Amino acid sequence: MIGHWLTQHRLALTQVLVRLWRNPLSLLMMAAVIGVTLALPAMLYVILGSLQRFAGDLDTPPQISLFLAADASADTAKGLTQRLDRHPAVASYRFIARDDAWRELQQSSGLTDVASGLEQNPLPDAFVIHMENEDAAAMERLQQEMQQWPGVEHAQLDAAWLKRLNSLLQLGNQLALVIAALLGFALLVVTGNSIRLQFMTQRDEIELSRLIGATDRFIRRPFLYAGTLYGLAGGLAALLIVAATVWLFNQSIAELARSYAADFSLAMPGAEIAIALAGGSAVLGWIGSYWAASRSLASIGKN
Repeated sequence: MIGHWLTQHRLALTQVLVRLWRNPLSLLMMAAVIGVTLALPAMLYVILGSLQRFAGDLDTPPQISLFLAADASADTAKGLTQRLDRHPAVASYRFIARDDAWRELQQSSGLTDVASGLEQNPLPDAFVIHMENEDAAAMERLQQEMQQWPGVEHAQLDAAWLKRLNSLLQLGNQLALVIAALLGFALLVVTGNSIRLQFMTQRDEIELSRLIGATDRFIRRPFLYAGTLYGLAGGLAALLIVAATVWLFNQSIAELARSYAADFSLAMPGAEIAIALAGGSAVLGWIGSYWAASRSLASIGKN
């Protein structure tokens, strides 16, 4: 029983492969159409994934930097320390004296020669503050409040942009899923139409097969293999397009990143994307061909 079933599938697959070998242009055209269509959401997914990894490397806890006025006295700094100790929204803070900040800047940036030409230290005293609540709205309210404190020249909210970036990237992932779903439906239609046209060109052969007792399952089987092979070829084509695009973009991205002293590049599609493109496209091809073949068989009607 199993041997007979395997023989039927082997014959159907062989029949499809022979037809594709005799007419490779149809396979190439379908692979190109499916490949380009699937490459769009796949490329968006690659870009978003690379940006998420880059943001993760940069991820630091949001903090507020309070820069004191240049003429702020020690009593002013002490008063701000007491305010911070009592403030319920402050989790921790660190005071950075202007002399310490200037010395650290000289050591880290190699500005010793420049500093020697300055008559006085231009940096102010500062506080670096970490908050209990890292909600973006709460942090902005706290920043605005601290900006009004006496002796504070400027209150700067640091690293909040990373949270906003992560939120935008999550939105981008959802958008990529929506685009992939819409294009997946389009591929069902494209594959279904291609199979339907093949079905119509073989209508006489199919009607004759029915007359001698062929079942719908037997008639449909070669078309299912054809749709699956179309989808698989399109998924592999999409993978090649994405890989080539990433390689091409990385040539320019590497130069741009070096100019900003950053280490960023688009990641080549890995096993997850390869399986999703090849397997998902093959499944879509099978579904589209099954739908088209079933509708075509129903339209012919049984004798």
